[in-house]
Amino acid sequence: MPANSKPERTGSAATKPAKARRMQPRYHPGAPPGSAPAEMIPLVELGWILKALAVVFLAAFLCAYATICIIFSRTQWQLVLHPSRSLAGTPASFQLPFIPVQFGVDRSGLPQLTGWWIPAQSQTLRSALILHSGDGSSADALPVARLLHQQNLNVLLFDYRGYGRSGGLHPTETTMEADAETALGYLTSARFIPPSSIVVYGLGLGASLAVHLCAKNPALPALILQSPDGDLTERVRRDPRAKLVPFRQIFNEPFPLSDPLHHLSTPRLILNHPPSPAELSGFLSAHLRP
Repeated sequence: MPANSKPERTGSAATKPAKARRMQPRYHPGAPPGSAPAEMIPLVELGWILKALAVVFLAAFLCAYATICIIFSRTQWQLVLHPSRSLAGTPASFQLPFIPVQFGVDRSGLPQLTGWWIPAQSQTLRSALILHSGDGSSADALPVARLLHQQNLNVLLFDYRGYGRSGGLHPTETTMEADAETALGYLTSARFIPPSSIVVYGLGLGASLAVHLCAKNPALPALILQSPDGDLTERVRRDPRAKLVPFRQIFNEPFPLSDPLHHLSTPRLILNHPPSPAELSGFLSAHLRP
């Protein structure tokens, strides 16, 4: 062996490949015992954390907003309708003869609508269908029933679903329109009264229902509207609760009145007060079959 040669070290770090030496984690002096080398501690960028938090907050906001919109959509009827389940009186309170009636059988086989049939003083086919307002119940329309009865008309006064003793959880414009159609069907089928002998009387929001009913049934000869109410979109839009949601896309309880009334050909009597006997008598004599 040459004198200036060094013996080769076997099994030493010098004989290991350079790549292997580079992969060995370096130990930093002063690191606590048992701690991982600095190169092995995973690092998370602050920007990624902020982006993740922003996504979480945005998702939470969208969920909360969607929840508000759903709640508004399902409870909006309360902004325009105020039903009562109690009946402040019956036709007997006004010395009117009456028969309690039930009709509007649904899929359960049970009638959903309740009301009173008030027969005329003498036998006649001339009848009135009263569509009461969106507040209270049918009992609040008993003074009108008495006025019509005094004109020798049969009177059907009933509660929509969600009112009085009728079924249903709560009313909406759609269900009230359907209930008005059902009541008209009860008169023509169960009571055998031809449409030409029926006058429709709408009170308050019931005026919108009455106009809708006459538009779908042109054979109805006459329409009376007392203190008519409707076209609620702009009125409800000013409610503070409506400002929290995309109101025009969600609101579906407008109870249209002016436009359908403008296009309606049915003779009508519009009053802002209870009619006098003379007003009623003159209008009914002109438009209702004897």
